[in-house]
Amino acid sequence: MDFDLSDDHQLIRRTVREFAEGEVAPVAEELDREKRFPYEIVRQLGELGLMGIPFPEEYGGGGGDTLAYALAVEELTRVDSSVAITLCAHTSLGTQPIYLFGTEEQKREWLPRLCSGERLGAFGLTEPEAGSDAGNVRTRARLEDGEWVIDGAKQFITNAGTDISGLVCITARTGDDEISNLIVPNGTPGYEQGEPYRKMGWHASDTRPLTFTDCRVPEANLLGPRGQGFKQFLHILDIGRIGVAAMGVGLAQGALDEALSYATQRRAFGRPISKFQAIQGKLADMATEIEAARLLVYKAAREKDAGRSFTLTAAQAKLKTGRLAVRCSEEAVQIHGGYGYIEEYPVCRFYRDAKILTIGEGTDEVQQMVIARALGA
Repeated sequence: MDFDLSDDHQLIRRTVREFAEGEVAPVAEELDREKRFPYEIVRQLGELGLMGIPFPEEYGGGGGDTLAYALAVEELTRVDSSVAITLCAHTSLGTQPIYLFGTEEQKREWLPRLCSGERLGAFGLTEPEAGSDAGNVRTRARLEDGEWVIDGAKQFITNAGTDISGLVCITARTGDDEISNLIVPNGTPGYEQGEPYRKMGWHASDTRPLTFTDCRVPEANLLGPRGQGFKQFLHILDIGRIGVAAMGVGLAQGALDEALSYATQRRAFGRPISKFQAIQGKLADMATEIEAARLLVYKAAREKDAGRSFTLTAAQAKLKTGRLAVRCSEEAVQIHGGYGYIEEYPVCRFYRDAKILTIGEGTDEVQQMVIARALGA
């Protein structure tokens, strides 16, 4: 068992870390405060080839693997979760369905623009009555004169309403007992994006509801065989959990970085607070838990890249890292004391951003259910 990263993986980690520290960190607080989408950063990510890391070069992708993608997500989240989730949702949720289930024509039409960052992809699964109960889809699509006519609503959708949004891949009930996935390009009549949500965190990312009213797309916009949507989106969610788990590790590491830096500078009773055993215990526990969680995320990525089943490991990684991100960000705020409650300090933003990692891409309770089933319970 080799725990060392290859030269290529080390290179992508260094590249993304330098970009995150040099380009993202200086504007992260401002973007969060102004709730402003990071268009310039997304453009730069595209130029660096990071918006399509795990996709083949023939479609404009980076030709990398899932581990490379997880490393990039982790490094971005160490600095800012809004930028990281924009990349994560675009790659895991918006682009993967087309790459995995699309026809060659669909791939040629969409993947180059998505992989370059020219256009953002989104995934429309969640509805008012279909969240954890993902199969309870109410959005309908009926085939009429060579077109799918879509009626319904989605909520909590990331990346669908920006100026560079290109498409949303949605789940819809195409029959009484069947669910299919469809490509709906932005600008399609009858497809409307609602106002952005007022969120606890991820302030610089785009999250909003979507509605479909007599929305018509060509029959050819069906992704894969009709009626295979449920199986398809379960696989997409498994992949997405690796990305969100990498976000959890990155946020926890960023919280530790900030806490350690502060603790070595803040003095009390004549010495840095990092010299006090109570603070040392917090830092030691954070570092140990982060390293264990990181290995779990990397294992899930390697399993996927090896073509093995990764459902169990991805769910375990997602469950572990989401909880860890909440705990580490809370400890980081505690170490900062009163300053941790002030928005100018990154740990305040980290604390707000962390909680969604126990909810999105399947709640902790859903992960426990997936894990228990995989164990045979």
